Amino acid sequence: MGEPRWNVLVTYDISTETLAGQRRLRRIADVCLAYGQRVQKSVFECTLTPTQYARFEQRLLRCIDEEEDRLRIYRLYGDRERYLTTYGSTTEIDLDEPLVI
Repeated sequence: MGEPRWNVLVTYDISTETLAGQRRLRRIADVCLAYGQRVQKSVFECTLTPTQYARFEQRLLRCIDEEEDRLRIYRLYGDRERYLTTYGSTTEIDLDEPLVI
């Protein structure tokens, strides 16, 4: 059956007052895009195995400056559809379905 899959919500607020901050913002967004989908400017949803989650968290922590930036990672228990209500335009991808490009 394989590893279980966890639904994860990631939010961040990166200080972009300096060039270094702007680079951190791009890096953290790139890491999030590699593991999930953007649902708002600084909010991502991911479906990860525990192994992927550990790697993902390590990569995110290497991107931030803990004195200037904020990062929140929420592990959601149960199916996200049970707790999710959306309003407005959306371009979500069902991460549990096969992706055809």
